[in-house]
Amino acid sequence: MSRCDNRAMKRILIIGCAGSGKSTMARKLQKILDIPLIYLDLLWHLPDGSHVSQEEFDKKLASVLSKEAWILDGNYRRTLKERLERCDTVFLLDLPVEVCFEQAKNRIGKPRPDLPWQETEFDPDFQKWILEFPKKNLPEIKKILKDYGSGKTVFVLHSHQEIEDCLQAIRVLHQFEAADEKENERPDENWIEEDGFY
Repeated sequence: MSRCDNRAMKRILIIGCAGSGKSTMARKLQKILDIPLIYLDLLWHLPDGSHVSQEEFDKKLASVLSKEAWILDGNYRRTLKERLERCDTVFLLDLPVEVCFEQAKNRIGKPRPDLPWQETEFDPDFQKWILEFPKKNLPEIKKILKDYGSGKTVFVLHSHQEIEDCLQAIRVLHQFEAADEKENERPDENWIEEDGFY
């Protein structure tokens, strides 16, 4: 796993099992870095529970990827290679499946900014998808990262503590860099002439 910092961190992917905390981490990271946050679920799903066509989704995604900076929250393996080509940083949240399952269960009935409707039941098919994620989905995601993630900074985080520690490291470095930039903007006192004018 790479050391957590925010150097050249402008185009970010956050991926992992449903319930792993992707959206929560994405919001915290957005607050630190102050760059646009895009939920892929909002590009795909409609408020009535249906979804847009693949063509429309791809068009929306291409528009996002053309921008200079973004945080993209969501798996959508079909487009992962395309997103990897444009990103500079990847966070893979690889938490225990039991944790993901419980967190996904606990959010049922609660409003979420990353979904255009409110879930009212823990769908059995969705439960099955989560429980099978470590064996059916995660290996393919890791293979895609290995095959197409060359030159990218990849963080693999396995617990809430690792996520918080990583965010804190990024927060501290971002504050340090912001202070350093502010210091560099100050006039060089060596250029002040005797009469006080520049």
